[in-house]
Amino acid sequence: MSANASAYKPVWDFSAASRQAVRNKTLRDALFRATGKFDDGRREIMATLPQSEQVREKARQIKDEVLANLDTYLAEFSERAEAAGAHVHWAANGEQANEIVVAIAREHGVRNIVKSKSMVSEETHLNDALGKAGLHVVESDLGEYILQVASDHPSHIVVPAVHRTKEEIADLFNNAFDADLPSEPTAITAFARKRLRDEFAGAEMGITGANFACADTGTIVQVTNEGNGRLSTTWPRVHVVFTGIEKLIPGLADLPVFLKLLARSATGQPLTIYTNLITGPRRTGEGDGAQELHIVLLDNGRTDVHGSGYHETLRCIRCGACLNTCPVYRAVGGHAYGGIYPGPIGSLLTPLYEGKRRFRHLPHASSLCGACYEACPVKINIPQMLIEMKADQAGEGMTPFFERMTFRVWSLAMRSKLFYRLGARFMRWGLLQFSRDGWASWLPGPFGGWTDHREFALPKDEPFHTQWKRLQEGEARAD
Repeated sequence: MSANASAYKPVWDFSAASRQAVRNKTLRDALFRATGKFDDGRREIMATLPQSEQVREKARQIKDEVLANLDTYLAEFSERAEAAGAHVHWAANGEQANEIVVAIAREHGVRNIVKSKSMVSEETHLNDALGKAGLHVVESDLGEYILQVASDHPSHIVVPAVHRTKEEIADLFNNAFDADLPSEPTAITAFARKRLRDEFAGAEMGITGANFACADTGTIVQVTNEGNGRLSTTWPRVHVVFTGIEKLIPGLADLPVFLKLLARSATGQPLTIYTNLITGPRRTGEGDGAQELHIVLLDNGRTDVHGSGYHETLRCIRCGACLNTCPVYRAVGGHAYGGIYPGPIGSLLTPLYEGKRRFRHLPHASSLCGACYEACPVKINIPQMLIEMKADQAGEGMTPFFERMTFRVWSLAMRSKLFYRLGARFMRWGLLQFSRDGWASWLPGPFGGWTDHREFALPKDEPFHTQWKRLQEGEARAD
C-alpha cells in the first residue's frame, strides 16, 4: 500500500456511485460513443498487424524480464541518464515526489509551469502541491485543460475528458472565460490553443510523464497525439519527467515492440502523431530542448506490488484498452471507481495503491467476461487477479456477513446430496410465494438487486437430475 493510503479515508461505495452514473444518459451516450469507437478501431487495426499475438507475447516477455531484474535496470537507467546530463531523483511516495518538484522549481526561480498529461502526477496530486507552493501550473493536454478549468479529474487513462460532451465543454469555456463559442470541436480546440500559446511562451518549467524509459541509454520516451508534449519539453528551460519505476524497458531496441502495440490498443491508430525520445538536456549547438532535465522516479507502493502476487499489474503500459472493452466501465465511466485508475486495471491498481479495505468493492466491479485480458497488449490476466483479490478479501475478513453465510450454506449443500435436494425444493417453494406464470418479478432483501432490472425464472418442478435419471431408465428399458 502506498504512503498516500496511510491516513484514514471512508470506504468507497462503488455500488452507489455506479447507480448514480447509470442514471446519467448524457454520460452513457458519451462513454458508448467514445469507447465503442476506440474498441472497434483496436480490433480492426490489430487484425492487420502481422503476427499480433507473437508481438503481444514478446511485449509480455520484455516487461517480465524488467520486473524480474528491476533493481538492475533501475541502476542502469539512472547511471546512463546521469551520464547524458540528466538529474535523477528517487521518491518513495507521492509526498516526496511532489516536494522534489517544488524544490526544483524554487531552486530555478520558476513561477509558471506547463504540464503534459501524466497519470502519475494525478496519483500524487502534484497540481495541488504546486498550487500550495504558490506556483502557477497549467495543463496543456486539451482533455486535461478542460478538466482543470472545470475543477474535475480524469475518468479515462488516455482520454481524460471522455465523460464530457462538446456541448458541456463549450458551455464550460463560455462561462469560465466569458466567451461565445459554439459546440463545435474545431472552435473549442482553436480557442484552447490560443490561450495555451501564451502559457507556453511564459513557462519556465515543463512537466511531463514518460510512456517508456530505456535503461541502456537513459532515454525517456513520450508518446502523444498533441503538440503540447513537445512544447512542454523543448520551450521551458527546465524539464521535469514524472514517472513510475515500472515504466522501464531494457533498451531502444525493444521500443518498436511497444510502439506497435500502444497506439493500436489505445485509439486504433497505427502510430501516435508524436513520438519523442529525450536523452539528457539540450547540448551545445542544439536549437531546442530544456537546459536542465530532471527525472523523478516514483515508487509509491510499486515495490510492494512487485513483491506480491499482483506483480503482473506492473506490466501495464496505460493504453486504456481494457477500459474501452469493459462492459462495466462503458456503463458507469471512470469516476464511479473512486480512484485515479479506473476500469478493470483500476479495480486492481486502486486497492493495491490506495487500500484494499477502502476500495473493497472494486474487485467485484467486473463481469469476469475476460474481454480485458483479450484486449491487453501485454497480456495482464486481470480476471484471474480479480478472483485472487476476492480470495484475499475473504481471507482478511472483508467479505460481508450475508455473503459469507450464503456461500457457507451453498458449500454445505454442494457437498451433500440430501442438503442439495432439500435446498432445491426449499428454493422452489420460496420462489413460488413471489412468482407468477413461472417468473418472479420481485424478491425481498438483498435478492432484490436482481429483480430490480430483470425477472427470475422459477425452477422446474422436476429437477434436472430427476429428469436425467428418468430418461436413462427409459433408454435402458427400451434396450
